Amino acid sequence: MPIEVGIWKVNGGIKKVDFSVIESENKLEDILSKDLSILSDDLLLIGRQVQTEYGKYLDMLAIDGEGNLHIIELKKNRAPREVVAQALDYASWVQNLSYEQVLRIYEDKNNGPLEEAFAEKFDVSLPDKLNDTHQITIVSSQLDSETERIINYLSNNYDVPINAVFFRYFEEGEQHFLTRSWLLDPNVIDEKSSNTKVENKKEKWNKQDFVVNFEDKPSRKWEDAVKYGFISAGGGRWYSRTLNQLFVGARIFCMIPKSGYVGIGTVIDTVKPIKDVTFKVNQTEVKMSDLNLRATNMFHDVEDLEKCEYVVKVKWLANVSKEEAYWVKGLKANQNSAYKLRSQYTIDKVLEFFELNTDE
Repeated sequence: MPIEVGIWKVNGGIKKVDFSVIESENKLEDILSKDLSILSDDLLLIGRQVQTEYGKYLDMLAIDGEGNLHIIELKKNRAPREVVAQALDYASWVQNLSYEQVLRIYEDKNNGPLEEAFAEKFDVSLPDKLNDTHQITIVSSQLDSETERIINYLSNNYDVPINAVFFRYFEEGEQHFLTRSWLLDPNVIDEKSSNTKVENKKEKWNKQDFVVNFEDKPSRKWEDAVKYGFISAGGGRWYSRTLNQLFVGARIFCMIPKSGYVGIGTVIDTVKPIKDVTFKVNQTEVKMSDLNLRATNMFHDVEDLEKCEYVVKVKWLANVSKEEAYWVKGLKANQNSAYKLRSQYTIDKVLEFFELNTDE
């Protein structure tokens, strides 16, 4: 049944606060664009009046903390059938947006990249996969029975991830109020949105670049890695196994967790257990165990192929000390020792910091 929302002022007597449909409709989009948390704390506005490939304009497009898209359509003075049909049409377009298209829409509508805004809003880097699912929200100043019937029908019978939210704008003298009511439980709509998954929404990988996490501690020291040219990981196969992805010629963006990016290099040899690694010193091949290393515990569990340190030899193109590590919000970070770097934003920013060209 339709929801009726009212506000009464009770101090100094009981008085109902006036509500105006027209005033609410005119103010809703401006209010939401200034602070989308009024709709949900877990949304970042991508843009208003986003043009589709069909030449029509979606009122508002947003992204949540998991990288999924939200179509927000204001009912305004349109008939229920018209606004719902229009929202479904927009959804058919949104579901096919690629990673690169989402980035481009944000940049066209804002002063800056989505990676920075996402990290600022959610305090995590932008996911490698965007637009895995989507949701539709109809925004109105009042609920009519026809809109309610259509949305309930689509949601209950066909699991369409569609909902309606109703805002009312009230004024009492110099005071202004906004109320919000949902037609359906937003958590239920979240579950239904899993049915809208479309594959291949990851940012494309250039088949060359990786991020390597280098934990600077007694079992490995960044000064050693710079001096002799290597990266390493160990303490268990979970930590070392991802180094197997690194091939000769691959480019690595090395970062020290909680510090930032400290080097860019090219892999010159595949991963090996530390006891099998040698380096050329003064034209002589020297076992790693004979090097003058600052790491005091690099040869832990040296005979245990599960726990020992694994090493990948690298030619450094540029590097800085741990204290000079580069980090800004929006750069890619991940707990794996090595992983594919899909974020072009991270590639560009780190290359710029190290004053390297994209083809180096």
